[in-house]
Amino acid sequence: MIKKIVLGVLVLLSSQLFSQENTASPYSFYGLGDARFKGMNDVVSMGGLSVYSDSIHLNVLNPASYANQMLTSIQIGGTSSFYKLKSSVDYEQAKKTTLDYLVIGLPYSKKLGFSLGLLPYSAVGYRLVKNQYTGDVLTQSNVYNGTGGVNKVYFGAGYQLTSKLSFGADFQYLFGSIDTKSILLLNGIQYSTRELNNSVVSGVAFNTGLIYKTKVYAKYTLTTSLTFSPETKLNSVNTRNTATVTFNSAGAELIANSQEVVVPDSKMNIPSKLALGAGLGNRKWFIGADYTRRGTSTQTNRFDNYNNVRYENSSKIAIGGYFIPKFDSFQSYFQRVTYKAGFRYENTGLLINNTSIKDKAVSFGFAFPITGTFSSINIGSEIGSRGTSSNGLIKENYFTINIGLMFSDKWFKKNLYN
Repeated sequence: MIKKIVLGVLVLLSSQLFSQENTASPYSFYGLGDARFKGMNDVVSMGGLSVYSDSIHLNVLNPASYANQMLTSIQIGGTSSFYKLKSSVDYEQAKKTTLDYLVIGLPYSKKLGFSLGLLPYSAVGYRLVKNQYTGDVLTQSNVYNGTGGVNKVYFGAGYQLTSKLSFGADFQYLFGSIDTKSILLLNGIQYSTRELNNSVVSGVAFNTGLIYKTKVYAKYTLTTSLTFSPETKLNSVNTRNTATVTFNSAGAELIANSQEVVVPDSKMNIPSKLALGAGLGNRKWFIGADYTRRGTSTQTNRFDNYNNVRYENSSKIAIGGYFIPKFDSFQSYFQRVTYKAGFRYENTGLLINNTSIKDKAVSFGFAFPITGTFSSINIGSEIGSRGTSSNGLIKENYFTINIGLMFSDKWFKKNLYN
C-alpha cells in the first residue's frame, strides 16, 4: 500500500515539476538560460561528482552507474535558492523554490540496469532594468523580463562488461519554451515600445559513460570514470510581437496597437561535453575529483548577437566525498548518517565585456537513513558566487538548501514462495 501511495504522489508531482520559474540569475538572459542540473542532491553535496557510483545510489551524470543497481529506486529532489545580486550601483535580493528532478532506477539482472526520469536542462528567469541619463536627468529606461527554460526526459541503460568495467548510455529528448519581453520607455513620451519573443525548442541528445573499478591494497576501491556527450542542435520555432503600450495607474499595460512580426526559425547548440573522474574509498569513506570540459564556444543567443557577448569553451573542476562513522551501527543512529562535502570551480564559457564569467561554490550535506530500509533523506546546501560587480557586470551570490528523497526496495522482484 505504501508503495502505491509513493508512486501516486510522484506521478502527481511530476505533472507540476517544470511549470516553474527555476532561477533568478541575470545570466539566464543569454543562450538557453542558466544551466540547472548539477546532479541529484546527494551528488551536489559532493561538488557534483560524476565518478561517484555504488549499488544503491543512481548517478545520472554517468549512465554507466545504472549497471550496478541492486534495488529499484525512485528519487525526487527540490531546492530553495536565495540570491543577492550586486552591481556597481545597485543591490537586489531574490529567492526561488523549485522541484528539480524525478528519477527512477530499475535493475534487470546482476549486469544490466535501466533508468528513466525528468530533469531540468536550463532555466530562464530574469528581470533587468537599464537606465540612461543625460546629466542627472533620466532620459531612457530599458526593462527586460524572461521566463521559461528547457527540460529533459531521458531513458538509459547500463551494462557491466566485465567484473571491473561498466558502460552506459542515455537517450534524451529536450523540450521547452522561453518567453522574453523588452520595453523601451522614453522620458516625456506617453507611449512605450514593447517586444515579446517566444521560442519553442525541441530536439534529441545522447550521453555515454564508462566506469572502471578495481581493488587497491585489498581494502580500497579505485574508481575511474569517463562520460561523453556529442554536440547536438535543438530546433527553435520563433515568434515575435511588437506593440505600442501605455500604463494605467495600477501599472497594467494598455495596448494601443500591436503587430505580429515574422522571424525565422533557428537552431540552438547543445555543446559537446567530456568529463574525466577518479576516486578512492570503501564503504566508510570516499573522496574523488572530476574535470569537465564543454564545447560552449559554438553557443549562440536566441535572437540577437550582442556585440559585448561571446562564448569560449567552458571547464569545471569538482572535488568531494563522504564519510560514514559506522554504517552498521545498532547503538547510534548518527553513526549511520552519511556526511558529505565538496567544492567546484567553473569557467562557464560566457564572456561579457571581455570578462569571463566564473562560478565557484562549496557544498555540504547529510544523508539520513530511514531505519529498516535502504531509503534515505538527503539534506544539503551550496554556497557560491558567479560573475563580478566590476566592468559593468553583476555579481551573483547564492545560497541553496536542497532536499532529496530516495525510496529504494526490491519492489519488482517476484516472490519464490506464496
